[in-house]
Amino acid sequence: MRALAHARRALVGATFLSTLLAPAAASAQAPEGRAAAVAPAPPQLVVFVTVDQLLPAYFERYADQLTGGLGRLYRGGAVFTNAFQDHAITETAPGHASTMSGRHPRSTGIVANNLGVNEEGAPLVGGGGPGASPFRFRGTVLYDWMRFRDPTARALSLSRKDRGAILPMGRAGREVYWYATDGRMTTSTWYRDTLPAWVQGFNARRLPHGHAGRTWSLLLPEEAYAEEDSIPLEDAGRSFLFPHRLPADTARAVAALPGFPWMDEVLTHFALEGVARMELGARAGHTDLLAMSLSTTDAVGHRWGPDSREIHDQVLRLDRTLGAFVDSLYRLRDSATIAFALTADHGVASYPGLIARRTALPVPFVDVRPVLAANAAALRARNLPPSAMWWDDGVLYVDRPVLRAGGVDPDSAIRAMATALRRVPGVARVDEWRTLAQRDTVRDAIARRWLHMIPPDIDAPLLVSLAPGALYAGTTSATHGTPYDFNAHVPLMFYGPWFVPGRYRQFTSVVDMAPTLARVVGVPPSEALDGRVLLPALVPALRAAPRR
Repeated sequence: MRALAHARRALVGATFLSTLLAPAAASAQAPEGRAAAVAPAPPQLVVFVTVDQLLPAYFERYADQLTGGLGRLYRGGAVFTNAFQDHAITETAPGHASTMSGRHPRSTGIVANNLGVNEEGAPLVGGGGPGASPFRFRGTVLYDWMRFRDPTARALSLSRKDRGAILPMGRAGREVYWYATDGRMTTSTWYRDTLPAWVQGFNARRLPHGHAGRTWSLLLPEEAYAEEDSIPLEDAGRSFLFPHRLPADTARAVAALPGFPWMDEVLTHFALEGVARMELGARAGHTDLLAMSLSTTDAVGHRWGPDSREIHDQVLRLDRTLGAFVDSLYRLRDSATIAFALTADHGVASYPGLIARRTALPVPFVDVRPVLAANAAALRARNLPPSAMWWDDGVLYVDRPVLRAGGVDPDSAIRAMATALRRVPGVARVDEWRTLAQRDTVRDAIARRWLHMIPPDIDAPLLVSLAPGALYAGTTSATHGTPYDFNAHVPLMFYGPWFVPGRYRQFTSVVDMAPTLARVVGVPPSEALDGRVLLPALVPALRAAPRR
């Protein structure tokens, strides 16, 4: 096989420390509120929202200021406070692939961003970005199960990112759209050769272009923000003070828009247009699906960090944007027929310098490059290609037949790499994939998350975890991607008449969302899942047995 490539406003440093020291699971607690006596009919529309890089801590930190959609779901929904993307490489692609599949990356085959949806053979319709498709995705998703029961079920998936739009639908979706750098919503030739008339009409409105030259100022008075606004670590010392301005040049503005809060507004307008034009949720006795992935929080979090004034304002603006979206959706469709679900694809840790300053924890930069360079030189000496032993995201992939053909014993080469990597300062552990199942995966979250990460047919014998808070040398931004709780902990909530509002504190995984929604819709999954139905959050009539 070919080897594979790559206070309420308390600061995130404190959150980082608390998640570092807290156990991964907590005992379940009975929810607040009372369940309805009789289950309502299945929803006519399921709205699944994934907010890229949304931390659960934001809901508590900004609770009094969340007056829109986030606040509505948080206060009136079934909220799981101990929920995780329970896999090791906490990146956008693996996280989105797990949302509506009910399965971990070991089952979906989506193990990293650069092994996600990128495909040169499926270019964008009209250009404006790299080609993309779901060709690597394995298995089924919620929409597959819905279509098996009702072939007329409709679905729309959208995002600023290609992977955010594609992966929640697996291979099932056809109406899948994302943002091109020229300011259009588009798709790839994997889905269609031309854009439908309603998408062309939306693009003709040129909503992104209208933001050129616009200034991002604080939504609330300055005293409502506890964060400092003068931290040169943010944005690599460039633009770390409010206000921030989009370029006046239209072409540059639409390319930069994904890093500004108005990107989320454009996407929700597109979603509403799709609901209306595709008549999603308009047919009694049928259930349709809308998947929205909103990515501005991820862009802001990387650039300015999760303890910045910018992320505070972005979350407030996202809250208002979702509030306006929900209000508009309720004007189109009966609110009693819509089920909402919300989660995130991963968390994030703060800037290394801020973590060190605020927690007194050492934050080493781990340099594995000398080990990798020495290994590459050894391969070249035997005329072996770099793909014979390939490193990406803490994983060593190998091509054993190629190694053997070059006279290299794969097991010896792997052992030598493991020994060298364990000697690198800042490397906490080097796990062997073949021994993970022998670990105590209840207490050892790192082993469990690596076990959930790698499909058995991918030869990835070594899995490297850095010390908590450590980062690979060369990292300059706030980032994510590790198996630790501060990157894996995400919000998870449901909202609508099918759910019992309250706080649920049992350990939960994002892979539990799809089977739970399948129970609400009344469709059985068509394959074995890693997730389970979150019965306590459902009204009593939905707990006993699936609808038939």
